[in-house]
Amino acid sequence: MTHIAVIGAGITGVTTAYALAQRGYRVTVLDRQRYAAMETSFANGGQLSACNAEVWNKLSTVMQGLRWMMRRDAPLLMNPKPSWHKLSWMAAFVREIAHYRENTVETVRLALKAREALFAMAEAEGIDFDLKTRGILHFYRDQASFEKATGVNALLREGGLERYAVTPEEIRAIEPTLAGTYHGGFFTPSDATGDIHKFTRGLASACARRGVRFVQDASVETIAPGEGGYDIGWRAAGHPAGDTQVLQADAVVICAGCASRHFAAMLGDRVNVYPVKGYSITVNLLTPEAQKAAPEVSILDEAAKIVTSRLGDERLRVAGTAEFNGFNRDIRHDRIQPLVDWTREQFPLVDTDRVVAWSGLRPMLPNMLPKVGRGRRPGVFYNTGHGHLGWTLSGATAEIVAGAIAAEHAPERTILPLAA
Repeated sequence: MTHIAVIGAGITGVTTAYALAQRGYRVTVLDRQRYAAMETSFANGGQLSACNAEVWNKLSTVMQGLRWMMRRDAPLLMNPKPSWHKLSWMAAFVREIAHYRENTVETVRLALKAREALFAMAEAEGIDFDLKTRGILHFYRDQASFEKATGVNALLREGGLERYAVTPEEIRAIEPTLAGTYHGGFFTPSDATGDIHKFTRGLASACARRGVRFVQDASVETIAPGEGGYDIGWRAAGHPAGDTQVLQADAVVICAGCASRHFAAMLGDRVNVYPVKGYSITVNLLTPEAQKAAPEVSILDEAAKIVTSRLGDERLRVAGTAEFNGFNRDIRHDRIQPLVDWTREQFPLVDTDRVVAWSGLRPMLPNMLPKVGRGRRPGVFYNTGHGHLGWTLSGATAEIVAGAIAAEHAPERTILPLAA
């Protein structure tokens, strides 16, 4: 059988492995963590949000980022310390402003396809991931921001998304637990929420049942052309440098999140992924009163750039912020506290004495679209750079990259007889 190596066991790597296994490939997934979904796919905002498909490439984003640079609690924070990677990424981001409209519409279309694919995977494999299909509610505090959102809504609807404006009274009816004052909002009834970690782990188990091999605690150190394919040098956790094992594969798919840039360079490609840090808190709802006071509908506060997702009866995920600070994974109190304060403001009867903080690095490309498909060399493929929409887009991009692989590598290798 044709053997495909997948680098990375986050949401994009596992969905890619699943799509390949369905097509009859022999698949090996390598990841540096002991389990699947232990980095960016561990505790994100929990939204499957086609409504959040607007790309960030706008002049207003740049200007807002400059104004926020001196605020440590700003929703968008840029470390002013320069680096070539950061500067080249920002320059490319600005160039992509010209493509804001078409990239936003394309992201919506991709998200709608992905949602169907993810739901189909969960149903086929019986994955319980705290799914709630009660929609996503965006709210705005003033008329100016609501009018800007009206223009964005036209683009989202052009991409095929069902989304409509709601009044302050309708906001209260949709989610009665909200305590703030709002000018208006938009509601997307078809969007959903869930636990990305539970989904990815469940899908990884389904992959294993289908014959996918997972090599965990494996630090991939080299990827190089080999006889008939690629040789992947990896070292097991705790083993000394130089104690390297080699995996041979006919083709390789890079699904390594923020590490994808490093692996792409080994293969002669430039994949300009930058790590954009996001934070979340998981609020444990330990009393009936707290459970009743927490929202059931997913919320997105556009001004604060904060989202919520209800995960079962006893957890509320609150996430947000974007931080350009390289590969720094520190969980900063001054970035977590605004999430706690916002939760208290919007849902005052929710207890916040049992809060678990987390941070993760979103792999973002300057145009805010993922890189999906072939690299320069035959047998090299990418499914990476999904940014803040990794889960939202992964079901579609996995199918796209699996289709690209099928066009170049048949699942079954034909063995020709030796010449006499």
